[in-house]
Amino acid sequence: MTAPIMSNDRLSIAMERTGQWVFSQEIPTDVVIKVGEANFSLHKFMLVAKSNYIRKLVMESDDKDLTRIDLSDIPGGPEIFEKAAKFCYGVNFEITVHNVAALRCAAEYLQMTDHYCNNNLAGRTEDFLAQVALTSLSGAIVVLKSCENLLPITEELKIIQRCIDVASLKACHEAIFPSRSPTNWWTEELTILDVTFFGKIIMAMKQRGAKPLTLASAIITYTERALRDLVRDHSASGIKSSLEFEDSDVGVQQRDILESIVALLPTEKAAFPINFLCCLLRSAIFLKATTACKNELEKRISVILEHVTVNDLLVLSFTYDGERLFELDSVRRIITGFVEKETSMAVFNGGDYRELCSTAIQRVAKTVDAYLSEIAAYPDLSISKFNGIANVIPKGARKVNDDLYRAIDIYLKSHPNLDEIEREKVCSVMDPLKLSGEARLHASQNKRLPVQIVLHALYYDQLKLRSGVDDRNNPTDALTTRNQLKADRSLIKENEELRSELMRMKMYVTDMQKGQGIASSSHKSSGSRKPTFFSSVSKTLGKLNPFRHGSKDTSNIEDAVDITKPRRRRFSIS
Repeated sequence: MTAPIMSNDRLSIAMERTGQWVFSQEIPTDVVIKVGEANFSLHKFMLVAKSNYIRKLVMESDDKDLTRIDLSDIPGGPEIFEKAAKFCYGVNFEITVHNVAALRCAAEYLQMTDHYCNNNLAGRTEDFLAQVALTSLSGAIVVLKSCENLLPITEELKIIQRCIDVASLKACHEAIFPSRSPTNWWTEELTILDVTFFGKIIMAMKQRGAKPLTLASAIITYTERALRDLVRDHSASGIKSSLEFEDSDVGVQQRDILESIVALLPTEKAAFPINFLCCLLRSAIFLKATTACKNELEKRISVILEHVTVNDLLVLSFTYDGERLFELDSVRRIITGFVEKETSMAVFNGGDYRELCSTAIQRVAKTVDAYLSEIAAYPDLSISKFNGIANVIPKGARKVNDDLYRAIDIYLKSHPNLDEIEREKVCSVMDPLKLSGEARLHASQNKRLPVQIVLHALYYDQLKLRSGVDDRNNPTDALTTRNQLKADRSLIKENEELRSELMRMKMYVTDMQKGQGIASSSHKSSGSRKPTFFSSVSKTLGKLNPFRHGSKDTSNIEDAVDITKPRRRRFSIS
């Protein structure tokens, strides 16, 4: 076993001395190697001794005196070929984590393997990979980064897979047992990779059982680095125009990165903070990502919408310069998805209508009303968009409508050219009976509101005054008030029907008396008349009238009817 080793060492020493002798004696070169734009004047016998590929070119060439060889497609280009040539001449050079993958690919291309010559370049690079580069997370990441420009030969040589295996294993170990601070330092290491290689590491970590929060930490760090101008810099000062950016090469590249990141998100939808998801969705809208990408983000946000803030919703609503609104359909779909989820859960649990409005829905309702107040002042916000978002929240989720009233008032103030019908449409999303005392007082004096809303506020205050209840410091019992209104309207309608029926009956009796000649005998009697049966019924009904002291009091209707001047109405006897 020692003899071959000694002979190999002697051969290497001899080759090194030969190389030095060649350079020192300045022996004329006999071949020019062309690699791209670079030309290398070298000696055939030095190259053939290490490279089986060059030996075949020389031996199989039709030209007896081959003087030029084109190796422009060698992996790594001129820089790596220069190091391979130095290896052939026995000149020392440094193998690092940055060039080891390229040197390994060049050795495979030039067939500088141990099968052709012992201790060749391929063996040296393999030893470095196994003993140095792939023993740490940082080394594996750097080697994997260098493989981005060496495809597909690095895949064929299994260099990429080996790097992914080492990186995923080391990352999972660091997530559980951190070896340095900060504990998430390993997530920063992954940010130098292309999104394709990053995705492969994330998938490998999933297969190794990494927790969703661990994966989420790595994805958030990578996204903030890869989409810095869109995610972290909310002002996006580097973006001049949406149209120019989305159609540029940078915009297309970032759209691809964004869609790849969304595809990597763990199935656990609550693994990411809602503000991060909102930033991703805003970027997806800005970059015009695919519908599937935007729908996935909307679903994830709707699941955890109870944790949303007004600022999170505003992130979704405005362009990066804050000058104009985005399409608000995403916000409406997110709120709709959340309400449907909460409603279905309540129904599944056997709840009634009041239980459908859970605490989460009530919390979201307050946030949505505050959000409407923020966007109401923008002139390009249409009534349909405003009402579409407000109506998504169930009526029962708003115990008090003061926040919604504030949003409506701001909208009416910012859109002064609305007519009466349009103002009524805006106010239709609000229940005037759910306003607090202060809000009703303000509404009764608000000239921007439609007359109908003002009358509702005034009528409710009158009901409170009549009942002797002051709700200035208590929430409004809107259900009781609404029932009282319905009862009052029913009594008014029934009273009107009774009055009409009574008048018809009186006219019928008068006609009967006139036809039988009884009317004359009744006129001869003195001022004290004998009351008839119908007049007694009339007085009794009048006493039962709840509005007898109001404008519709029927208690003072005279029993006798002047038949000389009947009203010109067509009555029917039923």
